Amino acid sequence: MSQNFERFDMQRAPVRTRWFLRPLTWLLSAPDVWKHRAVIRKINTEGLKPPYVLLCNHNAFLDFKVATMATFPHRANYVVAIDGFIGREELLRQVGCICKRKFTNDLTLIRQLRQVVKNGDIAMIYPEARYSLCGTTAVLPASLGKLCKLLKVPVVTLICHGHHVNSPFWNLHERGVKPTEAELTQIFTAEALEQATADEVNAKILELFQYDDFAWQKERGIRTPYQGRAEGLHKVLYQCPHCGTEFRMASKGAELYCESCGKRWRMTELGELVAESGETEFSHIPDWYEWERANVRAEVEAGTYSSGELQVHVDTLPNAKKFIRLGEGTLVHDMNGFTVRGTDADGDPFEMLKPVPSLYSCHIEYEYLGKFGDCVDLNTLEDTWYIYPHGRDFAVTKMAIATEELYYAHRRAIGRPCKPGLA
Repeated sequence: MSQNFERFDMQRAPVRTRWFLRPLTWLLSAPDVWKHRAVIRKINTEGLKPPYVLLCNHNAFLDFKVATMATFPHRANYVVAIDGFIGREELLRQVGCICKRKFTNDLTLIRQLRQVVKNGDIAMIYPEARYSLCGTTAVLPASLGKLCKLLKVPVVTLICHGHHVNSPFWNLHERGVKPTEAELTQIFTAEALEQATADEVNAKILELFQYDDFAWQKERGIRTPYQGRAEGLHKVLYQCPHCGTEFRMASKGAELYCESCGKRWRMTELGELVAESGETEFSHIPDWYEWERANVRAEVEAGTYSSGELQVHVDTLPNAKKFIRLGEGTLVHDMNGFTVRGTDADGDPFEMLKPVPSLYSCHIEYEYLGKFGDCVDLNTLEDTWYIYPHGRDFAVTKMAIATEELYYAHRRAIGRPCKPGLA
């Protein structure tokens, strides 16, 4: 059955945004940008005009709207994951979107980006390739420097602050954060780029991409009185720092708690955690997340990391029409990478293997579209699978962290360690 699906046409050339749609993109973006009183600061942009590469951080859908306002009235082509095209492929193509399957080595995309800059437009890329899980920088691909050198146009970053704390990935309810902030910074002119090495370009990009939304919130004293502000946070903070138990954290209202030992923390209006009794192990949410990462790293270094065999169902997205139920099966994530096997409705087997060297990070979803549950998103150049584990003895967050730590360990083992923040 899986071989008969119509496939998304990834080869189609990027479309320059239709002139009559450019005002529409502004009209659709402006109200939310104004609502959050977004402050957009432009740094070293004197004389800047397209074509250029624009690298943006990624925390919420508001990122796209701020980027549109920051670059208007110039044309831009946006690299967008295929799930963003569902049910609106032609519209997104006409406003300049380029489809990408996440965390795949796609040479076609490079050709398309070269066409964008040849057209004299902005190549807009979200190199983290997923929403930040806790409002801090996700790993960036080390190929960025080479890509920028290949395109031979100015390199600009757009770093937004406040979008995660306004609508975090683990609970998309808007908190009304304002003002939000963003910096549009030209980090290389075309002439300076020609003189720089790919490593120097990477280092400068990484420097600009350092951000922490919860620290930003506290520094500016921005309060989020939303009563359900901690709901969903247990998806990210899946391990209790008091008793060490995994997959038994829960949340309700402004509280986060462990169902195993009973310890509870309250999330303040300033985005900090305070234990209701005893020690507050981590007041800063990203510190808790990095503690979990250290624990996963220890499992990887000991050679013991494994999700175990999880029962799953798999939905496939071969094109942009809709997800199709592929079938039931099993998922194992361990020291060998991802192994997904199952059978479709016709009884035919399906399989996807993602060995450790092939995947430096992965995309996950929490309660996808508010009704489908947590999932891991794995891709080939021709297909996208959303894999939904059953039960509660797992955390897709841990799988995402482990994917990165397994890749880092592999690179160290072959004598080519990753530079911090890059993969």
